[in-house]
Amino acid sequence: MSGEKKQKIETEIIHAGYHPDPVAHSVSPPIYQTSTFAFESAEQGAALFTGKEKGFIYTRLGNPTIMALEEALTALEKGYGALATATGMAAVSTIYLTFLEKDAHMIGTAALYGPSRTIIETEFVRFGVSADFLDTSDTAEIKKRIKKNTRLLFIESPANPTMAITDLRACAEIARENNLLLVVDNTFASPVLQNPLELGADVVMHSLTKFINGHSDVVGGVIISRTEELHKRLQKVLRMHGGTMDPHQAWLVLRGLRTLHLRVERAQENAQKIAAWLEAHPRVAWVNYPGLKSHPQHELMTKQMKGPGSMISFGLKGGYESGLKLINSVRLCTLAVSLGGIETLIQHPASMTHASVPRKEKEEAGITDDLIRLSVGCENVDDLIADLEQALAQS
Repeated sequence: MSGEKKQKIETEIIHAGYHPDPVAHSVSPPIYQTSTFAFESAEQGAALFTGKEKGFIYTRLGNPTIMALEEALTALEKGYGALATATGMAAVSTIYLTFLEKDAHMIGTAALYGPSRTIIETEFVRFGVSADFLDTSDTAEIKKRIKKNTRLLFIESPANPTMAITDLRACAEIARENNLLLVVDNTFASPVLQNPLELGADVVMHSLTKFINGHSDVVGGVIISRTEELHKRLQKVLRMHGGTMDPHQAWLVLRGLRTLHLRVERAQENAQKIAAWLEAHPRVAWVNYPGLKSHPQHELMTKQMKGPGSMISFGLKGGYESGLKLINSVRLCTLAVSLGGIETLIQHPASMTHASVPRKEKEEAGITDDLIRLSVGCENVDDLIADLEQALAQS
């Protein structure tokens, strides 16, 4: 409505994509657990297939429960449209399949999520696709690596697991000047803390498994486009490729989404205290957390993001062996991969999430053997610090 006051994100998270059920008037959106939809007539079926009439045909092509989630995430990321995918990697693969033709080149963040990088280097390379993965926080280096066949600039910021921050406005300018598409993996920040489309990105993606769902009980992904043209290109590939989401997945993610702001706020508050405590601990060699003034892109974070988030990476003075003892000694923190859930998770990226990345490339990306990644959850922060304290005493 014209002149209507814009709602705050806390309100949008709860109400975006919500449509009261017209049949039973249920407050919670129904799960349309169906593979196909009946037509009123042969004529209506034909109209649906030609696009002359809007409606549902087959769940791979669209479903009311999935659509509700897509509407919500479109609103939160301030885009044209969203496409929910079966997994985060289905979102990544759809983006690559859509925008990287034979012999194309892309530039990506060196510390990109392991499989997002590995699929380019082991699978897409079979079709002549090449890539340069580099420290994208150095925008001058990005400019140097652009080639005539470069099509895509794929940024993860904050980066996984180094927590490096890339200047997204600067990347958007570079992309425009060189006729590239800028794609941003916004998983670590969530729409609560960062909106890449507003900073000039063309496409933003998330692993919904992480913060947006937030309960470690479902996998999923989403792609949100800035324009109708990009949305339709991606939609065509996704529907044909088949990496679409299931209705029950969508319902679970919608349920998790409604508490996103509360969870991000609490986990971030915990992380800020834990990062400061770790930085002052005599056994800790270094801490990478954007909320600390010691972080090299701390000032950029304050301009680009609404907060530093709840992901921390750190190393111990005893190196890898001490880190191994630490993660084997925690009692409250859970030793597991993934992130963004209500529980605190701890893991060793070099041997776990980024194990598929060759050692040389890992070291160049800053993924050292002593790096420990901590996804801070929503527990009482004093309990978390006590657990880390007792584990550090044994490392």
